[in-house]
Amino acid sequence: MNPPLVDIGINLAHDSYDADREQVLARAHAAGVAQMVVTGSSLESTRRAIELVRAHPGVLRATAGVHPHHASDLRAEHLPELRALMSAPEIGAAGECGLDYFRNFSPHADQQRAFRWQLELAAELRRPVFLHQRDAHDDFMAILREFLPLLPAAVAHCFTGDGREMDRYLEAGLLIGITGWISDERRGQQLPELVRRIPADRLMLETDGPYLLPRNIQPRPATRRNEPMYLVYVCNAVAAARDEDPVTVAAATTTNARHFFGFERDNS
Repeated sequence: MNPPLVDIGINLAHDSYDADREQVLARAHAAGVAQMVVTGSSLESTRRAIELVRAHPGVLRATAGVHPHHASDLRAEHLPELRALMSAPEIGAAGECGLDYFRNFSPHADQQRAFRWQLELAAELRRPVFLHQRDAHDDFMAILREFLPLLPAAVAHCFTGDGREMDRYLEAGLLIGITGWISDERRGQQLPELVRRIPADRLMLETDGPYLLPRNIQPRPATRRNEPMYLVYVCNAVAAARDEDPVTVAAATTTNARHFFGFERDNS
């Protein structure tokens, strides 16, 4: 029997799952994905994520945070509520938080302020952090380095960067989350080489559904919506890139994820 998989980043509160959320979870279980971490990317999505965890204890955990796209919506008066959400027992990490200068849906100053606020709360509450960074590496690392000594752990979610970014993350002690981007021949060409450099105890897998549908799925799905049952394709692509058996990758990444996010029991 193959080791179970853990999807460390699934936007399960997204409205694209409203019509079949329970079936999505059932398909994930049938595909060997035993546990999932529901991403909180705003106060509202974090609330919904916590509700989902309560409905599926042992199977789901959640993160609590505000994505940089929504940084301008986070104000000082919201911090007590965010602190309470991060403190909930259903929460395995603070975030998704960080910087995104690719989309720039929020001004840089707002993103940096929101990032600092969330790192301060994570440090106070001793929560690991679930991090987002795109086209903002230097500013991101400058802020993060101030807090890393105060944080129990950190993962660079959905890594799509270059070798320099990978090296800086690993030197700083971060874990790395890999998505279906690794199978995208249009954008992810350098990722198979880079993933070989990630130590086994620093690697985790995620779908980031409903986004980033793996391009190595055969036959191709009828829709572009990604979901946790496709995590096996991410695992297979990572294993091929590392010249490892998928069983080896599954075992290591599941152990890492369960420890990082605080899953209390084996649900395989």
